[in-house]
Amino acid sequence: MSPPYCGSTLLNELIDTSPNVSVNNPFSTREGQVIPTVKRMMYDHIRRWDATFDFDWEFIKNEWDKYWDITKPVLLEKSPPNLIRAGSINNTFENAYFVIFYRNPYAQCEGLIRRNESTPKAAARHALKCLEYQRKNQESSLKSISFSYEELASNPEKIKNRLQEFIPELNGIDSKKEFAAHNFKKKKMKIHNLNEEKIGKLSQIQLDEINEVFVSKVELLNYFNYSLRN
Repeated sequence: MSPPYCGSTLLNELIDTSPNVSVNNPFSTREGQVIPTVKRMMYDHIRRWDATFDFDWEFIKNEWDKYWDITKPVLLEKSPPNLIRAGSINNTFENAYFVIFYRNPYAQCEGLIRRNESTPKAAARHALKCLEYQRKNQESSLKSISFSYEELASNPEKIKNRLQEFIPELNGIDSKKEFAAHNFKKKKMKIHNLNEEKIGKLSQIQLDEINEVFVSKVELLNYFNYSLRN
């Protein structure tokens, strides 16, 4: 479970290096929500980020089963809106394990502004919404592990070991290869922290507008070890 533009494609690729993993969508952003038979329900739906609206998860599970290699011990899925529906997913999928992933919200805002053409304030509100749900997910009874993009980028081997301790079947993960996950540099890269370069693309006006939203939720930023910056 990861917000959009927070490195989830990279993390998905990393986990998928284990020979014991089958991912339901190995292409592009690697999201199960864009598989053709569920795309209209999960991706094209205007309420996909509305937590009061839920999906037909039994139908989705049956469709994803057609794309997973169910002989593999670990079946992998990542779609950003999953983070607001963790409870329903946990109730539908037997033996569900969750990786709770997050990133510096300023870096996320840069991605939302550049790639989604969001306004700075809309991007900031969405980033805070994602963090609020990730805190709920962390504090829930889900079988979960939690870490940040920054932790992954600073010590990939440590995160690999944590993942393998969490799910022992995740052996054989290769954290040293180059990954094709989409990034603004548009090239394969080893795991590397791109935050400062991304945040540096924000103008002072954009940064000020983001801070107008973030200033009301400083406690939430601090919970994830982030703070206001100017």
